[in-house]
Amino acid sequence: MRVEIWSDIACPWCYVGKARFEKALEAFPYRDGVEVVHRSFELDPGRDKADVQPVLAMLSKKYGMSQAQAQAGEENLGSQAAAEGLAYRTRDRDHGNTFDLHRLLHFAKEQGRQDELVQIFYRANFAEERSLFSEGDERLVDLAVEAGLDADEVRGVLADPTAYADDVRADEREAAELGANGVPFFVLDRKYGISGAQPAEVFTQALTQAWGNRSPLKLIDQGDASAEACGPDGCAVPQQH
Repeated sequence: MRVEIWSDIACPWCYVGKARFEKALEAFPYRDGVEVVHRSFELDPGRDKADVQPVLAMLSKKYGMSQAQAQAGEENLGSQAAAEGLAYRTRDRDHGNTFDLHRLLHFAKEQGRQDELVQIFYRANFAEERSLFSEGDERLVDLAVEAGLDADEVRGVLADPTAYADDVRADEREAAELGANGVPFFVLDRKYGISGAQPAEVFTQALTQAWGNRSPLKLIDQGDASAEACGPDGCAVPQQH
């Protein structure tokens, strides 16, 4: 069974939601049969790469709230994160464009290191003092190396703005087609969708339901039962008559 998670590294509820989903997945008896794939979704796709600003200023401008209201929201998110065992800095974080992060996540997927890099990016953005957005590409290179990726290959991806750009845009188009207008958005076997950072119990119920409702393979036409095929014992060699 495949679970696809549309998310953005700048999204605090994606950070919390991932932890809740993983809590459910860890206790799921068939977890070894579940493939998790992270998909791209930018919350602020029009933001220039050089436009980095404090989170509180961004929230105040975007939602028309006071700095005090924005700070109260951050404190609430900090409590929600702590309940899931996650570190969360409620002050002095910044916000920026996440397109390069998504491009690197697609590269990491090819290398089999996507989940590691997602978690490292989340930690860097929400729990560490160093900025994920204002320190330049070498900050991203260091984090990618921590996830097991090659530094020079990562620099190559960052140096080419077209690298994996189509993959990011394809994910975003697909999210729109599926009706996702916010993240996190979880899709189980392309049959069930879950929106938001739901409690672990909701994810447990969804995993159980999706696993139980998997459709067995239906053969369209049995045809000739003696048709040649390869199996565990090898391939049958046609005999001449």
